[in-house]
This record gives sequence, C-alpha cells and structure tokens, in this order.
Amino acid sequence: MRRNLPPARRFLAGRKRALVRLGGWSLLESAQTFLGGYCLAQALDLGFLAGQTGTGLLWLAVAAASILGAGPPMRGVFAQLAELTEPLRDALVRRAVRQALRRAVTDPARTDDRSDTGAVSRLTHQTEIVRDSFAGLVLTVRAFVFNAVGALIGLLALAPELLLVVLPPLVLGIALFLATLLPMASAQRDFLDADEAVAEGVGAVSAGHRDLVACGAQADAAQRTGRLIDVAERTSTVLARWAALRTVALGVAGQLPVLLLLVTTPWLLRQGVTTGALAGALTYLLQALLPALHSMMTALGAAGTRLLVVVDRFQDATAVPVPTKAPDPADAGRRRPSRGRRSSRTVPAVEVRDVTHAYGPDSTPVLERLDLTVRRGEHIAVVGPSGIGKSTLAGVVSGLVAPDEGTVLLGGEPVTGRTARDLADRRVLIPQQAYVFTGSVRDNLLHLRPDATSGELAHAIRTLGAEPLVHRLGGPDAALAPRGLSHGERQLLALCRAYLSAAPLVLLDEATCHLDPPAEARVERAFAERAFADGARARDGALIVVAHRLSSARRADRVLVLDGTTPRFGTHEELLTSSALYRDLFGHWQHTPSPPAGR
Repeated sequence: MRRNLPPARRFLAGRKRALVRLGGWSLLESAQTFLGGYCLAQALDLGFLAGQTGTGLLWLAVAAASILGAGPPMRGVFAQLAELTEPLRDALVRRAVRQALRRAVTDPARTDDRSDTGAVSRLTHQTEIVRDSFAGLVLTVRAFVFNAVGALIGLLALAPELLLVVLPPLVLGIALFLATLLPMASAQRDFLDADEAVAEGVGAVSAGHRDLVACGAQADAAQRTGRLIDVAERTSTVLARWAALRTVALGVAGQLPVLLLLVTTPWLLRQGVTTGALAGALTYLLQALLPALHSMMTALGAAGTRLLVVVDRFQDATAVPVPTKAPDPADAGRRRPSRGRRSSRTVPAVEVRDVTHAYGPDSTPVLERLDLTVRRGEHIAVVGPSGIGKSTLAGVVSGLVAPDEGTVLLGGEPVTGRTARDLADRRVLIPQQAYVFTGSVRDNLLHLRPDATSGELAHAIRTLGAEPLVHRLGGPDAALAPRGLSHGERQLLALCRAYLSAAPLVLLDEATCHLDPPAEARVERAFAERAFADGARARDGALIVVAHRLSSARRADRVLVLDGTTPRFGTHEELLTSSALYRDLFGHWQHTPSPPAGR
C-alpha cells in the first residue's frame, strides 16, 4: 500500500475533471434511488391506505419515470469510466516496455533469454487485468456510495428513527470488511506466488521426466514438488479463511439491518413511523443497499486484492513513474482515440478473457480460465489432442457457444448479445463439415456477400485454387447438386465463400482436413494475406486455424496448444522449447506419412 498509494493519488489527481463528471452523473443515480423508496412510501400513506387510489398511482408513476430516466446517467458514467481506465492501461503498457528496454540496455546478455521475453509478455498481459479490475472497482464502489447516499437521505426523510435501526449494523459490517482488505491482499499475493511456483515446478518435472527417470531422480523431484504443493495448500487455506470473514462482514452489513428492521417494527410503529415508511425502508435495503453492498464487497475482496497484487509487480527498482497528465512528447503525433476509446489499430482482433466452459453442470470444463489475445493481421493455429476443446474455442470466439464464465471481445466489443447479422459482419466460421446448398455455384459462393463483383468472385476462385472444380461443375452459373460433391470439394467451395466475406475475422475449424497438403497450404496463405488483388479492400482482421495437420502450425505466426490443464501460446520455435505436448505432436507428425487427400 505504501508503494502503490502515492502513484495512485497522482494518477487520480491528474484526472479531476473526469472524476467530477463521474460524480455528477452518479448523483442522478442517487436521486433515482431516493425516489424509489420515497415514492413507494407516499403512494401507500397518502394514496392507497388513505383511500386515494389516484394519488397512489401518481406517486408510483413518478417512481417509474425515475427508473426510465436512468439510461442517460449510465451512458455518462461509462463515458467517464473510459477516461479513467484507458489512460491507466496505456501508462502501464509504456511502463512495461520501458522496463524491458532498460533491462536490455543494462544487461544485453539477457536479450536472448526466453524467460525475460516471457516476463515482458506477462507484464503486458497484466495490464489488461489491471484495466478490467480497475473498471470493475470504480463501477461497484461508485454505485454503492451513491446508492447509499440516496437510500440514507430517503430513510432520514421518511423517519429519522429508521436510521437508528439501519445505520449501526451497516457501519459495523463495512468496518469489518475494510479491516480484512489488507490481510486478504497479502494472502492473495502469497497464493499467486505459490500457484506460480507450483506451475513452474510441475512444468519443469513434466518437461524433464525422461531425464529424471534415466538418472533415478524421481524421489527427489517428487519431494521438491510436494513441498511446493504443501505451500500452495497452506496459502489457499489462509485465503479461504479471509474470504469466510468477508462473508460474515457482508451478512452483518447487508442482512442484519433487514432483520433488525423487522424485529423493531412494533417499536417503530409506536414511535409514529407509518406503514408506508416501513415499506420504503425495506425497498431501500433490499433493492438498493444490499445489492450494491454485495457487489462492492465482492469486487473489493476479489478484483481489488488482485489489482493491488498485479499493480505492485510494476513497482520495481527500475520502474518509471506512471504519467498522470499528458503523454510523452514522443506520443504527441499519435492519433488519440476520442472519449477514452482505443483506436482500431491498437484494439486486438480477438480477446478471450478468463473463459470457462463445460458441457453440463457436473462435467469437467473443456476450457478453464483461458486467456487469449489475437492481434490484428495475425495468423493463429490451435493444436492439441482430439476432444481437448479446439472446436469449442472456435464456437466461443465466433459467438455460437456462450461461455459459462468470462468474456469474448471481437474488435474490442463483446460477442454476447449480438444479432446473427451483426456477428456475420464480424467473423466467418467454416467448420469441418462444410455446408453447400442446392442452387447455382455463384449463389453458394456469394452467400455471405451478395454484392461482390464478378472480378472479386473470379479472384477468390483463382486464389484458392478452385478453378478446376468450378470449371468441372460448369462455371459459376451452373446448377450445384450437393450430393455429387466430395467432402474436399464442399470444403473448397465453402472456403471461397468465406474468402469473399467482408468479415475481418476468419475461423477455420479443421476446414481444410479433406484437402491435400499443397491445397491446404495455398488456402491458408490466401487467408493470411487478407487482401484482394485489386487493393480495393483489405481485411484488417485475423485468421484462426484449428489445425488438422501440424504443417498449419509451422505457417502460423503463433500457436495455441491446448492440453486440458495449462495452455501454451507462442511461436513454433518457442513451443518446441516450452511445451512437451507440442514437441510430441510435432515429432509424431514428422514421422507420420500424409493421408490421401479427400478431394
């Protein structure tokens, strides 16, 4: 805390205008909270219980209008949130790069060290963790503070006696929760360090198991690994205890006020508190204070401690202070995105954040806490054993499969909640079983982009090597009978259709498995280039290939290896060093003759 609070204060001090605007929009939200309980109380006391139905309905209409008017304040809140989160992320990215460059200058021998390259990669990945955690914290803490203000003012306006019942347990629970934050952050840091040590130790044993057996060192390796696991178990137990105490604090602050309000109802009625005031107080507690309090405690206890730990890793001896106002002069010429949004050039094509998915509540997750970032213009291959989750990942990225947990972003925007038409404009997915329909060849190829010109159609057919097939079928205007096509021919037509699509992201889920290796290589190279020959339009997207053959991995910029436990992501050369599974797959592929083509 001593190391992180000063730069945090400087960062926030440089963005006072955004904080003031954020507070202004949030005040409107607190007004809506106040009206919710107050109008309900007046509707009962002055309206329905007094026999004045019209008056009661009028007060309820005011409450409804306040709810409907919450849209503009929320838009304002998110606009100001971007003014805080995006500069923080950009500053941390610059810090990570400067640290890496300084280490390279002071110790040139480390420039070829893969572990140092991996450290830079982790730092840049952790900036996204900081950005997401910080945004969540700002939203939840802001919501609780301003909802609490609106609710407490409403309780005071209804009957001051209500505060005597509600305020003490609320303050006690919050104080108990705040007292656990620092110890829980320390426990979270110890847990992360122990977890990383276990992963590193188990990975080393897994990669060198042949040498361990040959040298008879199994017992020593098991003992060292066992000690790491014991430490991880102790740290997880400590973390769980602090989490249990946080649950107690939530119960004291969130549930105890409701219980006390019900128990003291006879006394409150004797003090002149009306039935409507009691109903309004319950509304404040159950619909405003309790949900906001639960969200805030959950965010501070989980994302908050994680944020503190990750930010602390940027505070090393060679760190450069985080800029608080203007960017570096060298950055002045760069195009800055408006209203806190990153420019399209820096937004990744695909971001998979902490995604977990299982086919059933009791089944083992196929994907578990998976993180993946695919840059624009990048060619990615996904490899792994059959049934490990490669097709599931393609479905999740394309929006066809909703993950149980986590977020998927295409071009910086969430996949969930989008229409089929919107998704079709953003990505195209070709599965192993390619779909063609009865009609003309042209209808099949232009299915995703009916406005493509004849020149673009001819270019796609020629680039993907489909000219002999289209000629045999009778040309683009010939009738197509799907039953007369082989699996490879179906795939080639579907690939031409995808090539013509305007979608920037292309996902090939073993979509070339029935093509021969030269045809497969030609197709993948064509998609990786992402441009038409006439230069009129270029795909500013990416290519993700669920690989049928390891030759696809050799052609990719980077490779994702799914093994069911710890995914690995890197170049072909890096994975030959860091992933035992990838070495085994590649070695098996090199010594396996290619199967006959299905075309």
